[in-house]
Amino acid sequence: MAADFVGAGWGFFPLRTDVTGRIVLVTDEQEVEESIRLILATSPGERPMRPEFGCAIHDFVFAPADAATAGQIAFEVRAALGRWEPRIDVLDVRADFSMADEGTLHIEIGYRIRGTNDPRNLVFPFYVIPTHEAIPGYETTEPEGAL
Repeated sequence: MAADFVGAGWGFFPLRTDVTGRIVLVTDEQEVEESIRLILATSPGERPMRPEFGCAIHDFVFAPADAATAGQIAFEVRAALGRWEPRIDVLDVRADFSMADEGTLHIEIGYRIRGTNDPRNLVFPFYVIPTHEAIPGYETTEPEGAL
């Protein structure tokens, strides 16, 4: 791998310091992985100086856990990584809803760092609001005059 292509960056998730108090730098594959996590964890509009940065998966926190939502999430992940992480080729994106009842959706991303023949996998946990059964005797209605 060409280290100058991948580069080095601050270690995130969380920001870390070494024993001398300096900010930890990550390199090579770890730098790319942390960059992917940072892109997916950032909602567009969250950064005032770069409002387009991030991934729109956060729009699906209240979405139903179904095939349509999985397709939309996969599309948003591919679009965000294609725009913000030019060092990788995204090979596959899948949304695993097996733990949705517990409030967790796993986004499985297969990718390859460009210039290598080393496929990699990253599982990003995305937290959703699980659906609940209606409470007997409690009705939800629109207030009068609501559109």
